[in-house]
Amino acid sequence: MGIITGVCTFLYHLPQIYKWLLKPYYITSFFMTVAFLVVRKAPGLCEHLATQREDGNSCDFDWREVEILMFLSAIVMMKNRRAITLEQHIGNLFLFSKVANVILFFRLDIRLGILYLALCLAFVMTCKPPLYMGPEYIKYFSDKTIDEELQSDSRVTWIVEFYANWSSDCQSFAPIFADLSLKYNCAGLRFGKVDIGRYGEVSQRYRVSTSPLAKQLPTLVLFQGGREIMRRPMVDNKGRAVSWTFNEENIIREFNLNELFQKSKKLSKTRGSKGEDLTVTNNNPKKLDHVYMV
Repeated sequence: MGIITGVCTFLYHLPQIYKWLLKPYYITSFFMTVAFLVVRKAPGLCEHLATQREDGNSCDFDWREVEILMFLSAIVMMKNRRAITLEQHIGNLFLFSKVANVILFFRLDIRLGILYLALCLAFVMTCKPPLYMGPEYIKYFSDKTIDEELQSDSRVTWIVEFYANWSSDCQSFAPIFADLSLKYNCAGLRFGKVDIGRYGEVSQRYRVSTSPLAKQLPTLVLFQGGREIMRRPMVDNKGRAVSWTFNEENIIREFNLNELFQKSKKLSKTRGSKGEDLTVTNNNPKKLDHVYMV
């Protein structure tokens, strides 16, 4: 039953997924993912490749290559157990497939391995995952505006995401945070973001590490009256984030958003209309609700 539901959900959102996958980052990643398969199976090319098969068929996988591909499948399945969004699922597949391809190409021919590794490095340096550009009610802070905004009105509760553009976890979380802002933003409950990859002083001031080893990105912090009330993920004594899943259900429950929204929306909008000083992006003004998880 779960498989049927998943297939139906995928087919329902296929037009949206199709449009999303046509972006250069995903097209290039796809071709790099299937590169070894193409080289090993391509007629006219595979006949000249080395093989360890007993029958000498160089156009089919040998036993070691099958082991590597099976191990790749197991790793991707394990990593995707904690994936929330479609971007995370596909991102894990692309990442570990490229690692497996590097091993396979080096094993096949060191020259092909060096060439593929060079292409991977060039891809990482020149091609970044597309940023979320959908609708949102989010205020983007700088190092000079964040303190002033958080303390300007003690009646307003802020939920602020500390993120970095280079972080794949932050990019995957962007549509979820945007969707929450559309559902819960009101006069007394606001949503904000600050790029601590760009504003290092903010990172130090609010004690959010940008180190990949700390795994603190993204970090959500609840502010009331300019004071921090809670944050997720929490940080242990060694400065590393305590494992926490950034999905919509967890955020609503941990931050008690439903109760906060009911209390906050009663606040009269004395500072102007709802989106007066918000950075609002909407590629489709008629469509504000989206499904991001498959």
